[in-house]
Amino acid sequence: MIRILFICHGNICRSPAAELVLKKMAAESGLALFVSSAATTYEEIGNDIYPPMIRALGKADIPVEHRSARRTTRQDYDQYDYIIGMDQENMDDLLEIYHGDPDHKVSRLLEWCGKCRDVADPWYTRDFSQALADIQEGCEGIIRRLSGNE
Repeated sequence: MIRILFICHGNICRSPAAELVLKKMAAESGLALFVSSAATTYEEIGNDIYPPMIRALGKADIPVEHRSARRTTRQDYDQYDYIIGMDQENMDDLLEIYHGDPDHKVSRLLEWCGKCRDVADPWYTRDFSQALADIQEGCEGIIRRLSGNE
């Protein structure tokens, strides 16, 4: 089973949304994945998904699983096949936390659909629907690539 870990700053908006979106897409496509998410920081540890993101997920018909934010650890690097950040700041933080990326596991989400840009943080932009649209597009790219349909 392929193991994927999504990463964002606090693990309350983008990374849990990506986790839930990819879980739904994987179930619908029959692709066997283990999907989780984490933060690069400590500030939101223990908190659930941010309510405006829960509302955006509901509008997109994505089932919500309540959870507690957690910070990624060096051990995650060994346990996951792909570690996918939302923005360049996440990427920089991950390389520090993991002491590099010797196995080339770390990527940005939108790279999976051929785009070289970040998923903007809706905590700051307040545009949860755009963040979710970017996340869905990136997750579609993951499904295509891992299914061999790209």
